[in-house]
Amino acid sequence: MHYVLARITVKPEVVELAKGILVDLATKSRQEPGCMGYELYQQAEAPHVFQTVEQWQAKAHADAHMATVHVGAAIAAAGPLFAAAPEIVAYTRLV
Repeated sequence: MHYVLARITVKPEVVELAKGILVDLATKSRQEPGCMGYELYQQAEAPHVFQTVEQWQAKAHADAHMATVHVGAAIAAAGPLFAAAPEIVAYTRLV
């Protein structure tokens, strides 16, 4: 398994717009080959901060995900809403 966590911080005034884009991205991503799970969270104390927790069968699936049309469209739409660059980190599960 290959896990990817992405922390996305948007400008506070565009939270609802960003949430719509990210929910759509998660929905489409769950349909991709190799996607074992794609969860989206919104931080309770800072609602302008989102976290994805992605589970892929293999790194190749995660790499293919980043090249999809819907990821490109989401980045283009959400890019101007970002308060900071997304933090995207890959993990290997230990236990």
